[in-house]
Amino acid sequence: MDNQLTNIGIVRESRNDENRTPLVPEHIKKYKESNPNINFIIQPSNSRCFSDEEYELCGAKINENLNECSIIFGVKEIDPNILINNRTYLFFSHTFKINKQQKNIEKHKKDLLLSILNKKITLIDYENIRGKNGTRCLGFGRFAGIVGCYNTLNLLLKVLGKQSLASAYKINDYERLVLNLKNLYFPKTKILVTGDGRVAKGVIELLNLTNIKAVSKKDFLEKKFDQPIFCNLETKDYVTNNSSTNFNLEHFINNPQDYSSSALQYLKETNILISAHYWDPSSPKIFENEDLKVLQNLKIVGDITCDINGSVPTTIRSTTIEEPNYWIERYTLKEIDENNDGIAVMAVDNLPSELPRDSSTEFSEGIINEVLPFLLKEDDGRILNGTITTDGSFLEKYNYLNDYIRINE
Repeated sequence: MDNQLTNIGIVRESRNDENRTPLVPEHIKKYKESNPNINFIIQPSNSRCFSDEEYELCGAKINENLNECSIIFGVKEIDPNILINNRTYLFFSHTFKINKQQKNIEKHKKDLLLSILNKKITLIDYENIRGKNGTRCLGFGRFAGIVGCYNTLNLLLKVLGKQSLASAYKINDYERLVLNLKNLYFPKTKILVTGDGRVAKGVIELLNLTNIKAVSKKDFLEKKFDQPIFCNLETKDYVTNNSSTNFNLEHFINNPQDYSSSALQYLKETNILISAHYWDPSSPKIFENEDLKVLQNLKIVGDITCDINGSVPTTIRSTTIEEPNYWIERYTLKEIDENNDGIAVMAVDNLPSELPRDSSTEFSEGIINEVLPFLLKEDDGRILNGTITTDGSFLEKYNYLNDYIRINE
């Protein structure tokens, strides 16, 4: 495509609560300097975190019509009614994680997949653009971790009856958010953080800026503390191979059904769980519903992963940026009014949108460096790995989705 003019579009987000962008103006400007054969066409938006004028100043065109674009980028799910036939779309579709054991599919996901197939669209999901070692090439994970941690600590203040901090989306600036936390003193509590990817690293980044001290797994289980502490469980710490004492991450990724959770001993000591791990529906849950009977110390769950009825059973629904929390009854898992006898849950499903300019800039850098070169030139396998559909069919590894889009037809 080196000498061919290519039009790349950015769609206006369909969700009212989504203000992020996959490509920021400054990166478009720099990319065009070395790739003058690439045009960027931006659908106008009053809610996007960068204005139309900022894009125009960096050499992009503003146009409601994206029909000239062969490749179109978004962030979240796109309204099926506005999808254009025979185009390549990249966005978080939230479709490939449909549980292979489940008997139904959310209607909006089914409608989206059917429209994509009928319109012969090539769908590339960001979440599955991965390197040869299985590591994701880009994501909003760091800021999901940062904001999710901030919200969870804010929920702790609420549960304790203390003055809450300003919401992250009202601050809308990473440096100011950090300043809010640095001068705050958190009382004695035990926090467990699960995960070892971008999300968990974002959580730990923020915790390390507070008076909450990191401790080892051994100390978390065995020692008493008079100060707030946190412990991080990596994948090898919270799952166990059912037939071997050795842990191999690649084997776990390819065979998650062969593993069981080993997190319960830590959860029994935990007051606050911050779920920041990646979860596949074939993987074990961190804990099961019945385990809540023995998790009497658990008071707060900050579920950044936010898989409904997924890895963390307390996540019975997602929440919004404006209303991030709900409470559930410990034994029935039914939602209740705010109540310190229940478990408080934070489960916002678009956390990076609370710091949209910061998170979009980091994500955009990934698009420029880790996606466009392999999408427009020679693919090393990462783009193919993320491709769910093409020319009206699912790719072989996603063929299982055929069973779900035809349920209840």
